[in-house]
Amino acid sequence: MVNRKELNPDASPEAAYGARLRSAREARGWRQDDLADRIGYSGRHVSGVETTRKSPSRPFSVAVDIALELVGTTESFERQWGQIRHGALREGFPEYVTQEGRAVEIRTYNVGIMPGLLQTPEYAQAQEDGHVERGSISPDQATERVSVLAERQVALERSRPPLIFVVMDESCLRHQVGGSEVMQAQLQHLINVAARPNWIVQVAPHTLGARRSFNLPVNLLTLSDRSVICYSESQTQGHLDRSSASVLPILKAYHQLQGEALSPASSMALVEQLRKDIP
Repeated sequence: MVNRKELNPDASPEAAYGARLRSAREARGWRQDDLADRIGYSGRHVSGVETTRKSPSRPFSVAVDIALELVGTTESFERQWGQIRHGALREGFPEYVTQEGRAVEIRTYNVGIMPGLLQTPEYAQAQEDGHVERGSISPDQATERVSVLAERQVALERSRPPLIFVVMDESCLRHQVGGSEVMQAQLQHLINVAARPNWIVQVAPHTLGARRSFNLPVNLLTLSDRSVICYSESQTQGHLDRSSASVLPILKAYHQLQGEALSPASSMALVEQLRKDIP
């Protein structure tokens, strides 16, 4: 083939995407123009993605998945695009974010820091700046994480918003991030969001002791077909679980935690008191 560029899938995540796209296309006996006609792009655009002269986009990836019948599979190009887009994030989290934007119910528990969906931009930036100062992530990765969080929050503002349950350990309120002004604004934002009709926010007080269900963050999504998936993190790894055998016990434990936590009204009273106490 004239002017056929050799591809090195190990060169970068984009190169791996392009090489796999070429392989999938050629396995079907399609030229670049053949694939282009099926996905609504030009042959030059397809060539650019395969050779990394153009970066893949989400719409492009979705169109490719439809043409190659890969929608919703582990071989999805949209999924691979998400891994490229969210390279600063832990394994399983990009897929979780996609499902979060479609969920009808969201349940989240956090310890130590404010749950992401409730963070103000200033709090989120201060949190990531701390990671940069410790050398655990780069400035670019910090920017990416803050950007992804903002996108997650915007995705909740839809015509039929999900019902969102939040249980946060009391340590989330007492852990100082970003200084007094940032914390005051963060706690006020928490109070404002908790007043919305689709949010139920509770605090798990320190007095729970051993009755606290979780010691690490947990996120549960109920999808439109009523299936439930769980995303959890350790210090270094993320894990997305779709197995009902392991997810349903976690959902039960979450319900138990809700029963042990302060009521929404008592929770907000505590938040308001702590906000006033900030010097």
